[in-house]
Amino acid sequence: MVGNDENSVPLSSRNDVQNQRFALAGTLLTEGDKLPGAVVAVDGDRIEFAGPAAVFAERDDHDSFPFVPLADDALIMPGMIDLHCHGGFGVDFSTADEQQIREALCRHYEAGTTTLLASLMAAAEEEMLAAAERLGPLVAEGLVAGIHAEGPFLSKVQNGAQSSEALRDPDPDFVEELVAACQGALRTMTYAPELPGADALVEQLVSHGVIPSLGHTGATAEQTVASLALVLEELESAGFDGYTETPTITHVFNGMAPWHHRAPGPVGASLEAAALGRAVLEIIGDGHHLHPQTLRMLFATMPASALALVTDATAATAMPDGDYQLGGQRARLANAVLRTDDGRIAGGSATLLDCVKACVNAGVSLQRALTAATTVPAAILGLEDEVGALHAGFRADILVTDDNLQLLAAFRSGQPVNAAA
Repeated sequence: MVGNDENSVPLSSRNDVQNQRFALAGTLLTEGDKLPGAVVAVDGDRIEFAGPAAVFAERDDHDSFPFVPLADDALIMPGMIDLHCHGGFGVDFSTADEQQIREALCRHYEAGTTTLLASLMAAAEEEMLAAAERLGPLVAEGLVAGIHAEGPFLSKVQNGAQSSEALRDPDPDFVEELVAACQGALRTMTYAPELPGADALVEQLVSHGVIPSLGHTGATAEQTVASLALVLEELESAGFDGYTETPTITHVFNGMAPWHHRAPGPVGASLEAAALGRAVLEIIGDGHHLHPQTLRMLFATMPASALALVTDATAATAMPDGDYQLGGQRARLANAVLRTDDGRIAGGSATLLDCVKACVNAGVSLQRALTAATTVPAAILGLEDEVGALHAGFRADILVTDDNLQLLAAFRSGQPVNAAA
């Protein structure tokens, strides 16, 4: 055990964590680096120190940080950040009430995702507006980092599990209503660039501080290139604080025409943009949405800053096989894969930590997978100085696992949120 001495304190005995200090000792993993023999010290809701144990021992106040007992093989890493999450643990963010959403958020925290965007499915106007109004206060409370609208301005040809009846061309009036219903919390919106009015939509979204995320599209490569160039230009010229200046691609490969060497389409154009640092690719890294070879290819060929692991999590996440609601539609989970009645994959059922494990099992290095689940999404949200890494002054969102990535403890704002800890 590490730190198992007279200055150790079990988590269960500390009920007022916000007013107490504690320290964790193990191997530190953050921003692509690996540091054995490290200490992370927490004071209230902030990280006070993260670095070599020998350096920490030289501090005059090191004795005031009781060590939490951990196994010798403990890995300490930042809490994970999910840019695309529709729910989990039996709860659908598009249809659930406030209490159900709160319970699902706590379960996500316990599972290692300490920051997330709550994603809305495309639906009738009144349903999307009502869901946004339920989520807005949770953003203001700090429980959710923002809202992601996956539609309704998506391709009916590449709709995936989205209801085709709810999809339509961009509507400026509805955008204004949705922005207002989100109470300033709308952070990203997935759109299909080939739809009439898509260029005006991009300009409107950026004017509201919303990141346009290209996806669910049947666009040509040329249309994709032109739209990404417009998004990049708008983001760079807007000059608003707190958000990325790089366009994002909603779950690349999924919800897009297959990549063909004579018709590269949105996939080929998105891969090129990401390789050039002009876009960030969302990757559903659960081992089902993308083949392990595809995962390895992406991590082998793309800059670390160009990949963001997401879950596309649904109500079926971390649940047993059975039927679940997805934005008011029914989908069936069997053998960890959620499908619609016609057999299409209908979102994710894995946690973000599960996705990191799947990437590692596919042959991706743990450091690269963690960067895609922490540092990159933090930058997309403009939170790179707050979360996504372990540094003094950052929010104390911390995960502790063993060397097999089995979660041992999770902290959010310095408070333990994993009952198993």
